[in-house]
Amino acid sequence: MMGRCTDCGAWNTFVEEQIKDSSLESVGHQYTRSLESSTPQLMEEVEVNSATRLPTGIDEFDRVLGGGVVPGSLILLGGEPGIGKSTLLLQAAAHFSESVGPVLYASGEESEHQIKSRGDRLGVGKTPLYLLSETCIESIVEHIARLKPSLVIVDSIQTVFSTKFQSAPGSVGQVREAATQLLFVSKAKNIPTILVGHVTKDGSLAGPKVLEHVVDTVLYFEGDRDHTYRVVRAVKNRFGPVSELGIFEMTERGLHAVPNPSALFLSERALGSPGSAVLCCVEGSRPMLLEVQALVSTSTFGNARRTAVGIDQSRLSMLLAVLEKRIGLNLIGEDVYVNVAGGMNVDETAADLSVVAAVVSSVRNRGLKSDIALFGEVGLSGEIRGAPQAGLRVREAIQMGFARIVMPAVNTEQASRKEVSQECIGVRTLEEALEILFP
Repeated sequence: MMGRCTDCGAWNTFVEEQIKDSSLESVGHQYTRSLESSTPQLMEEVEVNSATRLPTGIDEFDRVLGGGVVPGSLILLGGEPGIGKSTLLLQAAAHFSESVGPVLYASGEESEHQIKSRGDRLGVGKTPLYLLSETCIESIVEHIARLKPSLVIVDSIQTVFSTKFQSAPGSVGQVREAATQLLFVSKAKNIPTILVGHVTKDGSLAGPKVLEHVVDTVLYFEGDRDHTYRVVRAVKNRFGPVSELGIFEMTERGLHAVPNPSALFLSERALGSPGSAVLCCVEGSRPMLLEVQALVSTSTFGNARRTAVGIDQSRLSMLLAVLEKRIGLNLIGEDVYVNVAGGMNVDETAADLSVVAAVVSSVRNRGLKSDIALFGEVGLSGEIRGAPQAGLRVREAIQMGFARIVMPAVNTEQASRKEVSQECIGVRTLEEALEILFP
């Protein structure tokens, strides 16, 4: 008996898999029969059709996929329970079946009547959308071969099982077997397939890591169920850019795409309020303006609290240390709370300057001018480092009516005149930036 995997080093990952069919030959060649025989071809002789993407009918979803669904691709969509994965896919299936062709929606968690009731609430009309309540992967594959749909949706991969294994659905062997069979069917018949995946407590996709390696695209459906905004983020995409972002708003009629997220996130901003700064961030290829809020108050306990929502906690602690060391701002006995309004999560270091500005604004109880936007990375020496895609950030801020953009000086020197206008103010150090923001 072994408790630790010799490949990845993880503990308690070994599971027992019992194969019903004792014929090793039939098991070993079950996948080769599903694929058509092929011969090697020179790379220069392979023909590539550039117009093969199929739109789902939801612009934000197509943006994350890189422009649409690629035929024969395998897509994995994961997210917290109740976040809206089934709602989004049902809406996409309805649009896809109406514009492209028939769609097979196989669900192992809901019956046909439950899916139909959700479709009626979402306003799904008469379209060639086939509903199937099935958990056996062999049966699903047979229905795919019979219907020959243009799109297959399996909700979810953790509920599907194969008759070749006696383990329960959701186990490592069952998930790997179901995903592999769907992969070969999708590639052999050139049918795009979307799989819904469960997530664990830490937010990662449940099941073996090979599940993410097998698929062509991995999408995460993020957001707080208490907020109305949802985010679909691509972390792997063989046919498009990664870190792309799609924003949706949850309503009674389902998920609605948000074409202008900057106006949405800044709609409730209090102009001139202390502790508020506007950040120019970029997610994938999309620039957005977000409000960074900070509240600094005297601590009533022995240890000061540092709380961050929407940004990295350790990053906030580092920025506060830079303020104390380089600027002389005393924050030892102060509670510091930082929040990105709207429930968004910002991972890039270009948000440092806006976080620092919001904290200093709250400490001094002086609000920034309402026409100022910021971006830039703050180093440990107090220098302002450059940020990528400065032109996109500046253009988005100018379109939203911001007259001045405080940014790293290196970006103003590297960018062209078209990308950076005279409204941009380049700064090299943190002291220089604070002198401009708080004259």
